[in-house]
Amino acid sequence: MQKDYPYALIQFYATAPYACSYLPDRSARSQVATPGHLIDPQVYGELVRRGFRRSGVFTYRPHCDHCRACVPVRIPVARFTPSRSQRRAWARHGDMVAAERTLDFCEEHYQLYQRYQAARHSGGGMDLDNREQYSHFLLQSHVDTRLIEFREDGVLRMVSVIDLLADGLSSVYTFYEPGLPRGALGTYGILWQIETCRRLDLAHVYLGYWIGESPKMAYKSRFHPLEALIDGDWAPLPAASRSG
Repeated sequence: MQKDYPYALIQFYATAPYACSYLPDRSARSQVATPGHLIDPQVYGELVRRGFRRSGVFTYRPHCDHCRACVPVRIPVARFTPSRSQRRAWARHGDMVAAERTLDFCEEHYQLYQRYQAARHSGGGMDLDNREQYSHFLLQSHVDTRLIEFREDGVLRMVSVIDLLADGLSSVYTFYEPGLPRGALGTYGILWQIETCRRLDLAHVYLGYWIGESPKMAYKSRFHPLEALIDGDWAPLPAASRSG
């Protein structure tokens, strides 16, 4: 990082414990980077490479007292090879049309978000998000954020919010129409991000955190090869760790 970056001015604080969203009966804490107005795209990219993520204007990483289950992972685009099922998902949804939209509230997007949360994460809290909470989560950003919608025959099927970094894309959140007979929309969304990185000559797709004990996170280990941030260095996720 260049010396004139304001990274040295960034401060970090730990939150109070709260209920873990992924592992039952565990508490979690986060380390939050602040002040937000200094976290420009360059500083944010460095933070992502150090294992941070973004939720709205908050940039954070897990900082739990007695747990290290959350492992930052990324796909090295140049070495990625799709599996047979991933190739089927790519072909199955290849007729969808992707379009970038402004980072503004859209009722159609919000209704899709509600259907997705109710079907995939019922009881997790996010299924109760109102319009303001949804906007704070996905539509507020201090970095280079893109909102991509995917339509099939004009019908909205999926929305992805991604951050553009100097070395890749950071996948913030994707939601899609649940229960469609053809399925595999989530897989298609990641494959689309990989192809977008190739087109833009970017090296990585950052997928956030992988948790070996969480079935919700198993899909990430199905993208090979997968790199993990372990003890401060990016290295291949050990095969013995994978649950997918």
